[in-house]
Amino acid sequence: MLNEKLEEALNEQINAELYSAYLYQAMGAYFANKGLAGFATWMDLQTDEEMTHARKIYDYVNERGGRVILEAIDKPKSDWESNLEVFEEALAHEEKITAKINDLVTLANEEQDYATNSFLQWFVDEQVEEEDSVGDVVDKLRMVGESTQGIFMMDEKLGSRTAAADTTAE
Repeated sequence: MLNEKLEEALNEQINAELYSAYLYQAMGAYFANKGLAGFATWMDLQTDEEMTHARKIYDYVNERGGRVILEAIDKPKSDWESNLEVFEEALAHEEKITAKINDLVTLANEEQDYATNSFLQWFVDEQVEEEDSVGDVVDKLRMVGESTQGIFMMDEKLGSRTAAADTTAE
């Protein structure tokens, strides 16, 4: 059974993951509007990943006898100055989510809830991949700068992204 502190913190994380999905969907819409279908596809897949993260936590709370309470999701930003700014914001957001996951692990340890700690380790590992993936795009966007050819090449590459297989045991 989840204690009240962890239940509340996990509910907050569900909201953070849903906001992440909403933010990435806004970023995808921005790119679609600019005619960058590959960038938009990358963000659409990121949206799906964040929804999966929210669902994992949702299911876990229910499995542990807690109660999921969904709160309002903040409106995300919808306009940026450049493609690079979008991905820099995405990277900063992932770093914020990593900090929130780390705080959850700390709380699980303080509460001596070893099952929740174990559950959260998947998210700890996932955030390493998330930051690396977004950081790689930031690095490449910095290299190509305002090069139209570079942006089009990146659009093609980002459009080839496929959904990651879920490797967690159910």
